[in-house]
Amino acid sequence: MRLPLLALLARGPAHGYELKQGLEQLLGSAYPQPNVGQIYVTLGRLEKAGLIEGQDVEQSSRPNKKVYHLTDAGREALRTWFEETEDEPRVRDEFFMKLALASQTGLADQIALINKQRRQYLNTMRDLSKLAAAETRDNRIAQLLIEGAMLHLQADLDWLERCQEELE
Repeated sequence: MRLPLLALLARGPAHGYELKQGLEQLLGSAYPQPNVGQIYVTLGRLEKAGLIEGQDVEQSSRPNKKVYHLTDAGREALRTWFEETEDEPRVRDEFFMKLALASQTGLADQIALINKQRRQYLNTMRDLSKLAAAETRDNRIAQLLIEGAMLHLQADLDWLERCQEELE
């Protein structure tokens, strides 16, 4: 949550609720909705780390709000984040650990595990398809997020087929 909030603040100053709305509008309903409490906790940590600065703004009919802006250190952290590649191969997959250990424990059948996981992936794909249909066409970021998730699920389904072929 830290770096996405910094990225939103690179557009200009904002308070916590505006940042929450910015994430929701950008990512649509496919991405888990951020908790406003967590956003404010994260903003406090970012401020403590010197990556953002907050300024209290008086409001006549409401409590004061705190508007945050990016510092030079925050901008540099953001540049570093954008330059880094993501290297997360799925060798630490929880399902694969279950599959690998099932036969050694005698507590689970590998093929039953594969079938159960396949049903879960298919249900998730069905839910994502519904989300894609409900998402507005003009929110290309949300559409791409859903499409990427569905492509990953299809690859996971193909991999389950491969596992089943090897283990039967």
